[in-house]
Amino acid sequence: MASRVAFHPQTLFFSRREGCWDARSCRVSMASAIGSSAVTKVETQNKTFAPRDLHIQVTHSLPPQKIEIFKSLEDWAESNILVHLKPVEKCWQPQDFLPDPSSEGFYEEVSELRERCKEIPDDYLVCLVGDMITEEALPTYQTMLNTLDGVRDETGASPTSWAIWTRAWTAEENRHGDLLNKYLYLSGRVDMKQIEKTIQYLIGSGMDPGTENNPYLGFIYTSFQERATFISHGNTARHAKEHGDLKLAQICGIIASDEKRHETAYTKIVEKLFEIDPEGTVLGFADMMKKKISMPAHLMYDGRDSNLFEHFSAVAQRLGVYTAKDYADILEFLVNRWKIGDLTGLSGEGNKAQEFVCTLASRIRRLEERAQAKAKQASTIPFSWIYDRKVQL
Repeated sequence: MASRVAFHPQTLFFSRREGCWDARSCRVSMASAIGSSAVTKVETQNKTFAPRDLHIQVTHSLPPQKIEIFKSLEDWAESNILVHLKPVEKCWQPQDFLPDPSSEGFYEEVSELRERCKEIPDDYLVCLVGDMITEEALPTYQTMLNTLDGVRDETGASPTSWAIWTRAWTAEENRHGDLLNKYLYLSGRVDMKQIEKTIQYLIGSGMDPGTENNPYLGFIYTSFQERATFISHGNTARHAKEHGDLKLAQICGIIASDEKRHETAYTKIVEKLFEIDPEGTVLGFADMMKKKISMPAHLMYDGRDSNLFEHFSAVAQRLGVYTAKDYADILEFLVNRWKIGDLTGLSGEGNKAQEFVCTLASRIRRLEERAQAKAKQASTIPFSWIYDRKVQL
């Protein structure tokens, strides 16, 4: 498989270098197991969007016979995946947690909200805003799912189980950004215009998760990401409670519960792929982990800070909202969830991929421990989201 070249910034804590964690183990290739692929070089210098460097994109790496697997799973997906969606009438809505604008007590409720938010420190606000911006880039994530061969919504209103899932998942996720956006707007603590510009930049820039139109890779990616957002929102809920804003804690907690339900669905899809095609799936998992899981908002930009995502991520790491340890824990969770250590009958390449993913979490932890031991005093930088107030990284 073609290597990736310095696409900035790629991950929450790790930069991709030639698509691997170390050069010696860089040869496990999804393409070699599941088909040939097209390779495209892309270079974007247009400053209308986030800065992007030269990188290589691989497309359509899944051969036709593998695509047929997903078509054969239509009925299975209807019975096993769509059940993880909630009927609209049973879903919470953002207004359930916000001051009622038709109520006589609206202004008083807003005043109470603003009073609670006065106690929230700037570094926590940076994490909350970053999470909200990530949620608001939802059009990009639906687009990404609809790049996947064999499961995309071919018409915009396709009745297939895969298409129904994508649309309904998007509809459920849409409430998350709406709620956080309105809450932060009412708080008066953040620069909404800078936040809105960041959202527009991010949606315009897209994302490059390295999934190659390949549903094996795509569903491995979403499994990882849904658990990551579950952890992140859960931690922001904990912090909100510590800072005395119980309503905000409730908001972050209810969003986390949605992410957990979505995680269950995506991990179940990959579990089924391991049952049907263990060789191809373990190679896919190793491929994604060698590239490193890039976070959905890795092209975040506010028109000023070309390293905005790295800076946001550094604050999240320091506060314990989402950390390198969480990354390793998610990997270990998925290895155990999919029983990768128990796989048998693999080829030599499959065995190497199995060993790689089963030992990677401990390697990441060791690297993180060394990095923490060598860490110098962090600098402080201004964030435009909070009127250029400075926050320690």
